Amino acid sequence: MNPIVTVQDVVTAFADWIEPTDAELDAIELEMPAILADVDLLDAQIITLDRTRTEVDAQRIRRACRRVLAERMALANRTAGASLPGGAA
Repeated sequence: MNPIVTVQDVVTAFADWIEPTDAELDAIELEMPAILADVDLLDAQIITLDRTRTEVDAQRIRRACRRVLAERMALANRTAGASLPGGAA
């Protein structure tokens, strides 16, 4: 019986060109508050999947939804101001 072996020296999952660039890491860092707000909203929704939603659960979901909207608005304002070079003439 002949064993089957690979002839590649390096696994592509550890290639240098797969690592995120500094610009991509900065973009993720900029979006992190919005990402965390989305996670909190999902957590609040997941909690209510297997039980009847109480008033406390509804408040938690509304609060998380408001936080998501606020973070997305803040992100849009930050990125809109950063992407417009120059100013009014």
